[in-house]
Amino acid sequence: MNPWLNALGLQRLVTFVQFGRRTREHEQERAKANRHLMLALEEEKHFGKTFAAWLRTIALVAVAILLPFTNPRLEVVYYEVLLLVFFVIGWAQLRLAQVGQSRSELLLIFADLVLLAIVLLVPNPFSHDTWPTAMQYRIDGFMYFFVFLALGTLAYSWRTVLAITTWTAGIWLVGLVAIHFFGLRMPELSAAVANALNGWARIFETIDPNATNVPLRVQEIIVLLIVGTVLALKSWRANQLLMRQAELAAERTNLSRYFPPSMVEELASRDNPLAEVRSQEVAVLFADIVGFTRIAEKLPPDRTITLLRDYHAVLADIVFHNGGTLDKFLGDGIMATFGTPQTAPDDADRALKAAREIVVATDRWNAEKTKEGLPPFPISVGVHFGPVVLGDIGSLDRLEFATLGDTVNVASRLEGASRELGCRVVVSDSVVRQIAAHHAGEKVPDDGFARHDGLRLRGRDKPIDVWTA
Repeated sequence: MNPWLNALGLQRLVTFVQFGRRTREHEQERAKANRHLMLALEEEKHFGKTFAAWLRTIALVAVAILLPFTNPRLEVVYYEVLLLVFFVIGWAQLRLAQVGQSRSELLLIFADLVLLAIVLLVPNPFSHDTWPTAMQYRIDGFMYFFVFLALGTLAYSWRTVLAITTWTAGIWLVGLVAIHFFGLRMPELSAAVANALNGWARIFETIDPNATNVPLRVQEIIVLLIVGTVLALKSWRANQLLMRQAELAAERTNLSRYFPPSMVEELASRDNPLAEVRSQEVAVLFADIVGFTRIAEKLPPDRTITLLRDYHAVLADIVFHNGGTLDKFLGDGIMATFGTPQTAPDDADRALKAAREIVVATDRWNAEKTKEGLPPFPISVGVHFGPVVLGDIGSLDRLEFATLGDTVNVASRLEGASRELGCRVVVSDSVVRQIAAHHAGEKVPDDGFARHDGLRLRGRDKPIDVWTA
């Protein structure tokens, strides 16, 4: 620790400045890594600055209108011009507003505070009245610094709020020193007032025209520092909450890569997840790449993973586009559900539509990859409709939202049965019946599907009727 800094009491100030710099750098790193956070900070900054600029403009217009009534002299033009300068500075701050440190903004803020100090402490040069400079304190204009501080809280970070506070304290202190030692003094006024208040020394000390009332000025500075620090802490807390909300938004976006928005809301709104288990009818879809192990043997591992990720993205887009939930990736395949978390009359329709789109998309994918000299991805799809159990499994530390039941097993078996049936899509008759029920009994077009009765599935005693394509 520097002994000179410690002796002057500045070591803590230096430490605090370093803390502020480290905090800013950390927030900037978090913002760069989180698109939602950057957008949230930009939106908050834009809203705060715009709101503060309009409030400031309204206040300036109100003061400009009232000034001629409170000071009906030609000298009031001086203050009207200064109000116009305040107006220009305010909208320049709005134009230059940006997330992060901006020296241009800080310079304009400092100019704001200096200009306000000039208005409050420097006598009007166009006034015909001459009085001691200390009389400027009788206007009691220090309160306007609190207005600027409040507007800064709306528009700036906690570090800038602290800067406004310390700058204001410093400017007011410099003004006090300048007036106390170099201001115009008129001793004859003090003598006249003292003579009139003979025997009333306390009152004379209060209204002495040449007195700067240093204790009162110091009190103003201390109160400003206290209020500014509290507002800065509140601004810091609000900023932390904003960043946390942005991070939660990013987490929800990550969830939406696996679940539709309705499922994300369902999972996020649960307070007691393990207590919620329910049964409902849904459509379950399994899709798998046939012979993927043999395909992977011929490709480098990194190339295999890249291709699989790209293909999974195609399948996921189809599932989400049709309002399904991507339950899980199964190595080279996927499991998707239609009707979770909430059921709809067209769940089976959307599942069958997704199955058809998977086949079409796979054909398009294979055509492109074949041109690149890569082997095609043969796809098999199984779809079944029936009752399942929905709920969270695991522990409170590690949960998984699961879809369980015989319907899931049957859908998986139907996907596997496509090999022996020599087709790419196997749909249970329950899916077709559900679609027919949704269409009020109208005949469901087969669109290339052929019916197969009595299909026996591995692990099941009772055969089922299916449709293949």
